[in-house]
Amino acid sequence: MNNACPIELTKEPKIAYFSMEIGIRNDIPTYSGGLGVLAGDTIRTSADLKLPMVAVTILTKKGYFIQELDEHGKQTEYPVSWDPCRSMTLLPARITVQIEGRDVLVQAWEYNVESLTGGCVPIFFLDTDIEGNAPEDREITHYLYGGDLAYRLKQEIVLGIGGVRMLHEIGFEIKKYHMNEGHSSLLTLELLNRFKRPIEDVWDEKLVWDVDKVKSLCVFTTHTPIDAGHDRFPYALVIKIMGEQIPLNVLKELGGKEDLNMTRLGLNLSEFINGVAKKHGEVSRNMFPGYEISAITNGVHTFTWTCDSFKNLFDKHLPGWANEPELFVRVGRIPDYEIWNAHMEAKKVLFDYVKKTTQIVMNPDILTIGFARRATAYKRADLIFSDIERLERISEGKLQIIYAGKAHPKDDLGKKLIEKIFSIKEKFKDKIAMAYLKNYDMDIALKMVSGVDIWLNTPLRPREASGTSGMKATHNGVMNFSVLDGWWIEGHIEGFTGWSIGPSPTETTLTDNMDTRDADDLYNKLENIIIPMFYKERHTWIRMMQNAIGKNAYYFNCHRMMRRYVTEAYIR
Repeated sequence: MNNACPIELTKEPKIAYFSMEIGIRNDIPTYSGGLGVLAGDTIRTSADLKLPMVAVTILTKKGYFIQELDEHGKQTEYPVSWDPCRSMTLLPARITVQIEGRDVLVQAWEYNVESLTGGCVPIFFLDTDIEGNAPEDREITHYLYGGDLAYRLKQEIVLGIGGVRMLHEIGFEIKKYHMNEGHSSLLTLELLNRFKRPIEDVWDEKLVWDVDKVKSLCVFTTHTPIDAGHDRFPYALVIKIMGEQIPLNVLKELGGKEDLNMTRLGLNLSEFINGVAKKHGEVSRNMFPGYEISAITNGVHTFTWTCDSFKNLFDKHLPGWANEPELFVRVGRIPDYEIWNAHMEAKKVLFDYVKKTTQIVMNPDILTIGFARRATAYKRADLIFSDIERLERISEGKLQIIYAGKAHPKDDLGKKLIEKIFSIKEKFKDKIAMAYLKNYDMDIALKMVSGVDIWLNTPLRPREASGTSGMKATHNGVMNFSVLDGWWIEGHIEGFTGWSIGPSPTETTLTDNMDTRDADDLYNKLENIIIPMFYKERHTWIRMMQNAIGKNAYYFNCHRMMRRYVTEAYIR
C-alpha cells in the first residue's frame, strides 16, 4: 500500500489531469502504450516539481491484455488479473452518473505518486464494479479500449462526467482541467451544467451555457494525427446512452453536426490547445483549421527511463541530474570507456532477458537494432525486410534485431505483421539473429531502450504525433535511426545525434506509400555509415552516444515539458 501524501490535498487549487490510461507501475496494468506511459511520466514529473496536480483515470480491472505468442507469432489475448487493494486505497466517496437512464455508482481508488523532492500527486482510479450496479454497469471499467462504441461511450461518461463529480465530492478546488486526448472531453458538459446562468438573465437560450467560463478552465492536448483516431459517436447512440446532458442543438454546435466528435468538443471548449511536437501542431492545425493550436513537444521522465548502469554513471559525474536534466549538457566530462562500459552492462541485462524468455543467444559484440511499438501497419515494423536478400548481404553476421509490441485485439493486419516477422526470423535465423519479446510492458521497454545500440522507427509520415520511445533511448546513450516525423524532426542532427530515414518532412497530410524510397535510404545508411562506424570507429560512435545524451536527453524530458505547460497553459 502506498502512503498518504504528506500534505493536505484539498487546500490549494489544483490542476486536474484527465487521461483514459495512466502507466505508473508495471504491476498496475492501466495502460496500453505511449499515451498512458506519457501520462505516468507527466504525473511523476509533476510530483518532482511539486506542482499542485491531481489525476483522474479509469481503473480497468482486467487491464489491456496479456499477450501470448506461439512459435509462429500468432497472438492470443488474455485478461490481466490484478487486485487494486494491494497498491491503492479505496475512498469512501461515491458519485453517480446516468447511463441509459440508470443511476450508475462510481467509486475511486487513490494511488499517490510521491517524489524524493517532497512533491506528491494523487491519482484517482474510477471504478463501477460496485454491488448495487447492474451487471453490465459493473463491467464498464474492466477493459481498456475494449468492447464496442457503446462500451467506449459509457467509459468516457464515467471518466469525464464522473471524474469532475468525484473531484467535487472529495472536496478539491480545480483551477484547470487538462484533457489528455479526447476521451475525457465529456467533462466539459459537466462544467457547462455547473456554470449555467439563470435563464431569466439571458435573452438567448444558448447563452445559458457559459462557454467562455468553461473554456477558461480547460486545456486540451491532442495526440492523434490520423482522422480515424479521433473518437466519434452517432448522436442516436449519444442520446440513448447519455441522454441530453445539454440540449442536442447546443451539443451539435460544440461537438459536430454529423456526430459527436470528442476532439472537436474538446477544441471548442478549451482556452489552450496543443499538439505534442512542432510538426504535430502543424498537422493538427491542418486537420482542424480555424483553431489556435500550439505545440509543446513531449518528454519522458528522466529518472524512470534511465537504466541502472547509466544512473550510476550520472550519479558519479553529474550529481543532481535526475531532477535537473539540463546537467546532461556536461556529459562530455564522462570518459569514453565509462560510457561504453555502462552501455555494455545494459546490453547484458537485455541479452540475459532475451535468452531467458526466448532461448535465443545474442552476441554483445554485434550491432543490435531495437524496434518496440504497437504492432500496427502504419508503423512499418517490417520496412527493414523490404529486400531481405539485400539486408542479408549488408549484415554478413554484423547485425541482430530485437522486436517487441502488441497488436490491438481487433487489428488483424497488426497481428499478421507479427506473424510475418516470426516467419522471417525463423527463415534467416542462421544469418541474422532476431528475437521477438512477448507481452511488451514498461519493464521490457526500459531493458530495450537501454540495451540495444540503435533505436529504429519507421512510421509512415506524418502519422507519428511525437514518439517518446526514442527519447527514452537517448537517456541511455542509444542513437535513433528514424523517419523524420514527430519529435525526431526536432532532435535529429544527421550523423551527430543519430540518423534520418527518407526525405525531409514537408507534408502536413497523409502521404502516399514511400516504402521503396525509405527502405533504400535505410539500407544505404546501414551499409555505408552505421555498420562501418560501429565496428571501425568506436571513438566516433561513443561521441554520438554522448551527443544523444547531451543534445537530446537534455531537452526531451518531462521537466522541460511540464514547465512549459505551467507557463503556457496552466497560469493563463
